[in-house]
Amino acid sequence: MTLRQLSVRHIETAVQELIKESAYKLPADYLAAMRAAEEREASKTGRIMLTTLLDNADYAEVEQIPTCQDTGMAILMLEIGQDVHLVDGNLTDAINAGVRAGYADLRKSVVGDPLERTNTADNAPAIIHTDIVPGNKVTLTLAMKGFGAELMSRMQMFPANGGVEAVKAFVIETIELAGPNACPPVIVGVGLGSSFDGVGLLAKKALMRPLGQPSPKPHLAQLEQELLNSINDLGIGPQGFGGTVTALAVHIESFATHIAALPVAVNLNCSAPRRATVVL
Repeated sequence: MTLRQLSVRHIETAVQELIKESAYKLPADYLAAMRAAEEREASKTGRIMLTTLLDNADYAEVEQIPTCQDTGMAILMLEIGQDVHLVDGNLTDAINAGVRAGYADLRKSVVGDPLERTNTADNAPAIIHTDIVPGNKVTLTLAMKGFGAELMSRMQMFPANGGVEAVKAFVIETIELAGPNACPPVIVGVGLGSSFDGVGLLAKKALMRPLGQPSPKPHLAQLEQELLNSINDLGIGPQGFGGTVTALAVHIESFATHIAALPVAVNLNCSAPRRATVVL
């Protein structure tokens, strides 16, 4: 394949545009799942909550205002083709310039040091994950991750003999502990395997999968459905007011791991799952 040059300025512009659009326009697959949930929710109060969330999404898109006051922290996942030559500057600097421009009129929620807590005042730096893949294109996925749901996320290094029952119990316990604080109905991302540093990223990547798209691995697709049923049987319901729709989906991503361990991570997306993808 022919080597292709791509200016990081194009990536900077793409980041800025994704942020500005994602702030007020929620993904189509999520809105479709919410409308379906509105139809099947058994609780009258739960249906009212879902209707209110859908009305809020419609209003935000029409008026081009944020769907939620917490416009989150920018998380960028890049798949860079090995036949792409990035030119005109530093990739990380370009991404952060795009973040600064995209968040110019949005809430600034990033502190430069987790203990000193001084706001960076521009919502940079972004969290950046990069994979090198075949081809000569760059796929850029943005998540504007609010931290209400992020605070409810958990991980555990189980011994190898924990098995699927340990995974189920841990995921369900995480949702129970979150209760209304993750702003349900949630999307549940589960990471299995890898190591301490990798399992959380697997859970985050699980949240990027379009709703209604099960795992390609049959045993994981079955586990996703079992967990979704169990979570919705908890009765937490939309916004924690009770009901039959606590989660819209459970997505699981897995990777190889060591014979001694079963790493598990759960990462949650709230009722404003701002994500978008562009291919350059």
